[in-house]
Amino acid sequence: MVVAADRRTVGHPGVGRVLVVIPTYNEADNVHRIVARVREAAPGVDVLVADDNSPDGTGAIADGLAGADPHVHVLHRPGKDGLGAAYLAGFAWARERGYDAVVEMDADGSHAPEDLPALLDAARDADVVIGSRWTRGARVLNWPLRRLLLSRAGNLYARLALGVPVSDATGGYRVYRAAALDAIDLASVRSQGYAFQVELSRLAHRAGVRMVEVPITFAEREHGDSKMSPLIVAEALWRITTWGVRDRRAAARRPDALARWP
Repeated sequence: MVVAADRRTVGHPGVGRVLVVIPTYNEADNVHRIVARVREAAPGVDVLVADDNSPDGTGAIADGLAGADPHVHVLHRPGKDGLGAAYLAGFAWARERGYDAVVEMDADGSHAPEDLPALLDAARDADVVIGSRWTRGARVLNWPLRRLLLSRAGNLYARLALGVPVSDATGGYRVYRAAALDAIDLASVRSQGYAFQVELSRLAHRAGVRMVEVPITFAEREHGDSKMSPLIVAEALWRITTWGVRDRRAAARRPDALARWP
């Protein structure tokens, strides 16, 4: 059930107007649940479902939600183009409409909307807030040991290779203030999946914006199929290695250019 927000409640106190971007592809089993939970947890925020022309009817379900609730919007994209492209389109949609902050959130329920108020509270004093699986107080539920080890190892490698001072550089539950998006060179972003989150972490760090981590409860999806694949993992490993080598070479040539590395 969608909860109608008090008309006096707009955005989040101390943050302003907030848009939660939820990319979808074949999430017909999840989109209604996740939107309802967001609206319950944070009635003052708006939701944008960015659907990549899902053949299972996700976009039509999202249209129905938008028709019943003025806080819900739908961005229909022509086809499956990857997580990164969907988020970049969502960022552009938000900036065109003057939102003060944008939230990344998965559609499968792994990012608990009930944690959103805590992330938005942290955004009052930060430019980027990462909902972290690997900081003190976080919990990861129903993941096999293989996934746990892969995520921990990948994040350790990203931290060592890029010098980004966060424990969960691959995490996809985030808040970006508008100023942070303006500071990041979004036009240069080409990566997808885990690599997309790492690339934005790297660019935000290099831009000097303030990043903080907030512990979250992360749970494996209950409905639908995971979009994770060996290609996504391989892309992340290749790109992190390439960025790390590039940054080291730049630092060697111009020590003042990357003062924040490592």
